[in-house]
Amino acid sequence: MAGKRIRNAYEGLDSLSHYSVKEAIRVVKKRATAKFDETIELAMNLNVDPRKSEQNIRGVTQLPAGTGKTLRVAVFAKGAKAEEAKKAGADIVGDEDLAEKIQGGEINFDRCIATPDMMGLLGKLARILGPRGLMPNPKLGTVTMDVGEAVKAAKGGQVEYRAEKAGIVHAGIGKVSFSEEDIERNLRSFVDAIMKAKPTGVKGAYVKNISLSSTMGPSVRIEIADLT
Repeated sequence: MAGKRIRNAYEGLDSLSHYSVKEAIRVVKKRATAKFDETIELAMNLNVDPRKSEQNIRGVTQLPAGTGKTLRVAVFAKGAKAEEAKKAGADIVGDEDLAEKIQGGEINFDRCIATPDMMGLLGKLARILGPRGLMPNPKLGTVTMDVGEAVKAAKGGQVEYRAEKAGIVHAGIGKVSFSEEDIERNLRSFVDAIMKAKPTGVKGAYVKNISLSSTMGPSVRIEIADLT
């Protein structure tokens, strides 16, 4: 059945065609036929070399319509800052006790935030959290004294992005159940964030290709001119 569903999703679709933003969203939503609420995924192929520090694009941006995903947030903090994190909705708050759980393989969170004074403790966890993309980072706003706002941002539709080796940046920008209007708002917001992150040393076209897909559905290409 799964094979038939996938064949039907791709039937009549020209993988070389380019669509306007609205058409691409309509096609992806129509062809998302899995029995769960699939994630709408955006991929941008950029003319950058992430091996060069000045072209290693990485950051966070807030999606206006949210992500449709509930993130579990862990916070390393003590005292008043720990209470602030709890009040803001953090799922896990701790210090040495939380570090011990992580070292024991207990990692049941999607985002990790820490106050600056906790970074000495977190240094011991870098080998565990780093490869999973969970290590707090000042550039991403996850090492901060304002833990309350950081938790609210993570819970409220903030997404991280990072250019991979081939210069591809991708992110989940919503769910198939979202309206076409909300998906478009998120898509344009995410692309705008990537455009603003353009390194000064890039020569030629910055964006080489943009495509949209659902978790189990086909990928369609978007006309770059409709977004830039």
